[in-house]
Amino acid sequence: MRPGLDLRPVPFRKMHGLGNDFVVIDARAGAPRVTPALARALGDRHFGVGFDQLAEILDPDRPDEAARVVFWNPDGGVAGACGNATRCVARLLMEESGADALILRSERGPLACRRRPDGLIEVDMGAPVLDWTAIPLARPADIDALPIEGAPSAVGMGNPHCVFFVDDAEAVALERLGPAVERHPLFPERTNVEFVQVLSPGRIRMRVWERGAGVTLACGSGACAAAVAAARRGLTGRRVEVLLDGGALQIDWRDEGVVMAGPAALVFEGRLSPEFLAGALGAGAPAGAIGAEAPSGALGAGAPSGAGGAA
Repeated sequence: MRPGLDLRPVPFRKMHGLGNDFVVIDARAGAPRVTPALARALGDRHFGVGFDQLAEILDPDRPDEAARVVFWNPDGGVAGACGNATRCVARLLMEESGADALILRSERGPLACRRRPDGLIEVDMGAPVLDWTAIPLARPADIDALPIEGAPSAVGMGNPHCVFFVDDAEAVALERLGPAVERHPLFPERTNVEFVQVLSPGRIRMRVWERGAGVTLACGSGACAAAVAAARRGLTGRRVEVLLDGGALQIDWRDEGVVMAGPAALVFEGRLSPEFLAGALGAGAPAGAIGAEAPSGALGAGAPSGAGGAA
């Protein structure tokens, strides 16, 4: 093991939003940063803790924002957005500060969060991305009827989504179709995949395969994308309840952005042991970091472009 490697126990929390589960690590105030090596080790449900995404909390760059957040997938890639994890982080920081509203920043941009009187956490996920170049797609295409069997829709929510409308969401072979569509050549950065059944103008049923994570019980950005796609096709209104395997989210596509509301639950708190960290790091990790590589992009340095998914 490289001399000087930081193996202090690392505190973490396990949280979930509708069964979409997360490890949350607070790396503010100079704590060691998460890296792909740690994300992969932690994401293993047998040898680590297990998660659909890992949320890393960082110091804010702006005085009006509570924190920055980086979202990691179990494969070590970085996700541009994760709605359910954003609600979990917002809940933690609201309880810490006593505030009922705050702003978080992810690669998606600023995310306005508030705690509603009914206890649900609401997040403005921003305007949907409806330009094929920014979703992104590999070539020009009708985003409401992609040239893929089933004519799905494409929507960006800080990450790409491919939304299929089906007669029976329960009958979809998600484990077979999800990975094939995730890596379709039309999506150069891979894609999240949603299968949606319209139940009424105000309610849809959705199942999801997340890029870099696989089948999950819920996906916040996916629910937003599905609601936008359904409204654009005239199948629903702009305000819908999305029924996921783990429960329901309320989605409201407003002029200013897509607003998502749902629960956020704390399961337990723990500490990553020096023994676990030593095994996770390997021989080449730099001192002062938890892992062998460093993240990149708007919030850090080093994650592979296009790697990752969203919740």
